[in-house]
Amino acid sequence: MLVSTSCDLRYPGMGFGFRRSRCVVGGGPYSLVVFGRVRGGQVDLHQQHERYEPSVVRALEVLWGKSRERAAGTTNLLMAHLLDTAAVAELLWDGFLARSTRSALDAIAGGPGRGRRLFAWLCGVHDCGKATPVHQRLWSEGAEAVRRSGLTWVESAAVAGVKSQRRWRHDWAGGLMARELLTSAGWVPEQVDWVWPLVAGHHGAFPSLGDVREPRTAKGQLRGRGLWRQVQHAVLDVFTRELGVGGLVELQPVVVPSRALQLQLSGLVVMADWIASDERFFRGMDDLRQVSLEASRERAASAWTALGLQRGWGALNAPAPEGFQDRFGYAPRPSQAMVVDAARSMGGPGLMVIEAPMGEGKTEAGQAAAEVLAARFGADGVFVGMPTQATSDPMFTRTRRWLEAIDPDLPSRAVLLHGKRAFNREWKALLEKAGVSADEVFQGVDEFGMGDDPYGVEHEVCGEQERKAPAEWFLGPKRGLLAPFVVGTIDQLLYAATRTRHVMLRMAGLAGKVVVLDEVHACDVYMSQFLAEALRWLGQANVPVIILSATLAPAQRQALFEAYLAGAASREEFQADVPAPQGYPSVTAAWLPVSGEAQFHVDATESWREDLPVAVRVIPETMPRARSTRAERERLQVEADTGVGDLLADELADGGTALVIRNSVARAQSIYEELRGRFGDVEVRLLHARFTVARRADLTEESLRLLGPRAPRPPGGRLILVATQLAEQSFDVDADILVTDLAPVDLLLQRIGRLHRHEGTWRPGPLRTPKAFVTGFQQCEGREPAFVFASEMIYGRHLLLRTAAVLPGAGKGWSVPGDVPGLVESVYGTDTSLLPEAWQDAGEAAGREQNDRDRTRAEVARQFLLTPHGEHERRTLAGLHYGGSTAGGDEDSLRAAVRDGDESVEVVLVVRDEGDAVFRTLTGRALSVNGDVAPEVLDEVLGSMVRLPSKLSQPALELGPLPGWHGHPWLRRSRALVLDASRTARVGDFTVSYDEEFGLRQV
Repeated sequence: MLVSTSCDLRYPGMGFGFRRSRCVVGGGPYSLVVFGRVRGGQVDLHQQHERYEPSVVRALEVLWGKSRERAAGTTNLLMAHLLDTAAVAELLWDGFLARSTRSALDAIAGGPGRGRRLFAWLCGVHDCGKATPVHQRLWSEGAEAVRRSGLTWVESAAVAGVKSQRRWRHDWAGGLMARELLTSAGWVPEQVDWVWPLVAGHHGAFPSLGDVREPRTAKGQLRGRGLWRQVQHAVLDVFTRELGVGGLVELQPVVVPSRALQLQLSGLVVMADWIASDERFFRGMDDLRQVSLEASRERAASAWTALGLQRGWGALNAPAPEGFQDRFGYAPRPSQAMVVDAARSMGGPGLMVIEAPMGEGKTEAGQAAAEVLAARFGADGVFVGMPTQATSDPMFTRTRRWLEAIDPDLPSRAVLLHGKRAFNREWKALLEKAGVSADEVFQGVDEFGMGDDPYGVEHEVCGEQERKAPAEWFLGPKRGLLAPFVVGTIDQLLYAATRTRHVMLRMAGLAGKVVVLDEVHACDVYMSQFLAEALRWLGQANVPVIILSATLAPAQRQALFEAYLAGAASREEFQADVPAPQGYPSVTAAWLPVSGEAQFHVDATESWREDLPVAVRVIPETMPRARSTRAERERLQVEADTGVGDLLADELADGGTALVIRNSVARAQSIYEELRGRFGDVEVRLLHARFTVARRADLTEESLRLLGPRAPRPPGGRLILVATQLAEQSFDVDADILVTDLAPVDLLLQRIGRLHRHEGTWRPGPLRTPKAFVTGFQQCEGREPAFVFASEMIYGRHLLLRTAAVLPGAGKGWSVPGDVPGLVESVYGTDTSLLPEAWQDAGEAAGREQNDRDRTRAEVARQFLLTPHGEHERRTLAGLHYGGSTAGGDEDSLRAAVRDGDESVEVVLVVRDEGDAVFRTLTGRALSVNGDVAPEVLDEVLGSMVRLPSKLSQPALELGPLPGWHGHPWLRRSRALVLDASRTARVGDFTVSYDEEFGLRQV
């Protein structure tokens, strides 16, 4: 019998109260507290959950979630932070999550409307582990208040436990608590198993179950004993009931979500936590009587409005058949209409591969298909992945133009995402329009502070500098994919397939979107491992993926579909008989219905324009012998350059434009020097990757202006653009003739795609038929060809031999696009008879060498993959970060992880003449004796970054920032390369020089 006496202890904001009572159990009186709703001054005993000692109440009043220093001067109680995060989650649900994500969570939670409550609970419960000594001891002021409440710990044991296993902190403690308390509440094991890793992994890495167990040396002083366990139970119970849930058992999901959905949820938990940790809007609350879900909702609403968070399309309607004309200003071509029809016919989210020639309009076809798939399957945005930073920039412009045709408000929600976006003029203009100054554009931030703050006491949100721009909260490198519309390098997608800290944020950004990938044939064997892993996760997440390619090898097409379908089926392997398209252009789509048997849609049509006959001619080039002297190599290079110069002088006698593509920067600089001397500076341009980022951006813009679709071509005028592989992909220039080093046939065809690209362009009579001249190798009588060393190092002998074998004979050419599929299939096939008999032995050796190299590179790549082989059928995220994080979170180290480990070094070029006391920029603007950078000069200094050749990377590691850069948020990690008065410098044993015309050169 319960006899109530004494008074109510009410917390009207939270809606629960406590009443001291006395009762007799077994003849002995003791005090207890009843948790229940207070109604009219009475505790509703029908709603009571548990009975706790009064010390539990005192503990709830002092347990801190954020210290005063990190909560705007007032301690923030743990309960306040949990509810703040849950309130943010509600707003994420209402105004950010894609319809597809909300539907999936409703299904997990047991029906429409139930997903929102579960989502808010999952986000809010993330910091329950702070109700432990391991966290409460970290801030002395808060620790003292907790001790006074009656909660204690043995400091020496706690410290010993931390030292013995430094990573055991509140996130792991929370995972352990969630596992034990949910189990005791009656949750079935399979539901407990996927929830606790979300709590344990909210600081960016998922531990295994063995990891989260408290270290034995701590002797219980990290997790807490006795009264601590009652308090931990109370924290979870009070938080759950404040969300309007009768108890934990009522919240139990009915379906175990896919691993991909778990990863997405984890990223959203982190996102909600970061927002709720922003002290500008969530000032500390140190009085439990003021804490409530309603109060947190008011705070969250204020933060939401100030941050300007927006979703993408929202409730997007499928475009009408005439919508293509509205979006792009012209009626769809047959191939584009074919693609849109395929998108309308797909039975579920899946993978679509569009194969079409250069200039066919694949980009517009992909955009139109993305709009259809988003409307049909509930996606709320799009990610467009391009092969390079240079190709991402123009695609950003095209994507914003497409979005504006859908809704004029959408372009402001688009984000450009790559390491050099600060130098993109359109992106900078958007930021400056929003009031972001030049120095703020370049600010670097450590969003989560994990390096300096392993226990989560420090500020856990981004710096002030990146809160002012369009889609402002999404500017940080780990958050960029969370914006609704993102254009960036394909690396941003590949990073989502790496075992790196905070990878869940990347999945949270990709899930709920349509993913569009352009020019995927550019992914080599190494990068393809990450692409396949990413497709597995996207397939499991039901993310529609559209892949665009002009030249896709059949084996590569097969591998792409098998990876996506394996993910959709949650299998380690998925054998699929992918039908081959019977024509070109073509579209192939696949999806996996509930039945588990893959469904395909395959179609092909004719190109919108007739085949273009391209005259292909080989220009011999003598290769140096293995032991040639440097003088001999230089002489042969001069001969080769002179030959190209003579050729262009003849071909451009009546005017016209030429594109010269070399496979190395050194070869490009060499031929440019020859052509500049012959034709003059006005008629020759050079573009490669070893200009400073600012200069390269200007040169790229100039090249597109001079050779782009609307560029004026005065009769008789001449222009030659010398470039490296930068001009190979998604580079919308038009040339009359092409001179190119030999490359694998798909890349060679990409280069040929820059010929006669735009209709209505003036061309001199002799050049009205496109011509391609292939050089960079030597044809040898009775034996296989010899190739330029750089070409062989980049592409390998195997594909170069097979490409050389399909080059047409004298007087012949290729028909583009008609010959494209057959050429690619021949070179990437296994038919050994493709090679002449005299090449057979060399071809077999090159094939074996390539297979060994591919196998080795694939094995190296697997060290960084998010999921190791054999674990793709695991059901939870526990232990996902097996062995810890293997790649750093910065752009350079991540790029090295997904691009064959070639972590080439970037340096900032500065100048100091002998006798000059100060450092200067390349244009001569003074810095200081220590290199201090004034705000008005920052843009120029950062624009002087240049990437060194890979062979200089190791000695360049000895370089460091200038003394005045150490405290600068961006420059503190930059390496300075100091040039002398002649613009030269030593890097290890090498001497390099830099000028605006040639870029960086080895002397």
